[in-house]
Amino acid sequence: MTQSRERSGAGRPGSGRDTAADGDAGAGAGARPVPAPAPPAFAPDSLVLNRKLPLWYQVSQSLRASILGRPQDASARLPTEEQLAAHYGVSVLTMRQALKELEAEGLISRHRRRGTFIEPRARRVSPVRLLGSVDAIVAQQSGEATTILGHGPTAVPGDLAEFFPECAEVTCYRRLRRDGESDEPTNWAENAVRPDVAARIDVADLERWPMTKVLRDVVGVRISRITDTVEARLADPVTAELLQVPLLSPILHYTGVTYDAEGRAVDVARIRYRGDRFSFSVTVEAH
Repeated sequence: MTQSRERSGAGRPGSGRDTAADGDAGAGAGARPVPAPAPPAFAPDSLVLNRKLPLWYQVSQSLRASILGRPQDASARLPTEEQLAAHYGVSVLTMRQALKELEAEGLISRHRRRGTFIEPRARRVSPVRLLGSVDAIVAQQSGEATTILGHGPTAVPGDLAEFFPECAEVTCYRRLRRDGESDEPTNWAENAVRPDVAARIDVADLERWPMTKVLRDVVGVRISRITDTVEARLADPVTAELLQVPLLSPILHYTGVTYDAEGRAVDVARIRYRGDRFSFSVTVEAH
């Protein structure tokens, strides 16, 4: 009887085609739903470690930049501690300390036996932390929606003449950054860049990445150092309008000068941060 039923079923004209059609028509036919494609795996950026700085700090800042700058459809799950440690070339203990820093900031959550996941909502008040690492600068400027307000050549501003003594003009880039979730403006930046370097910059890249990352990783500038100054100022009319804050309200004014391997200033960034969205802290190591 069993063989007879099998022969009978196999002998119906078009039976295989009808079964496939029925399966497509509804779950009752026993067809399995096609699974949705998996999101691309999270891939942190590479990092060249500076042995003069705490390794955990460099790793945390590099991973922070990767998290904030990741594609929207990337996986929210991070690789394991061991995989991340191997990627960065550090010990698991160092990696664990770096992850602890990001967890305290609210960027990730860690679950025993399940893994480490990127939090969908990050802490809104972002600390401006400077510890001598280029990746710290990249991390601080990553993860926000960027609008190009304008760009083009201009005469070297008088207060920047000391940084560009041999240049008659620089290329100026003006950008507004907004919170990725609330669309609230958080800071706006002006970058004065040497013309020979600016000629190699694709403006579209500045909508995706911070200027420091574009200079280093896209243009190929060998950055030797960045000098930073942060001071309290009052919002001028332009800043008040762009950041949607009252005129003369407190802001954080950041100036960063980027030097290449030949000691030339290639970029001077002036960034105005909303005072209610950022704090400033410096860590001094005793070794």
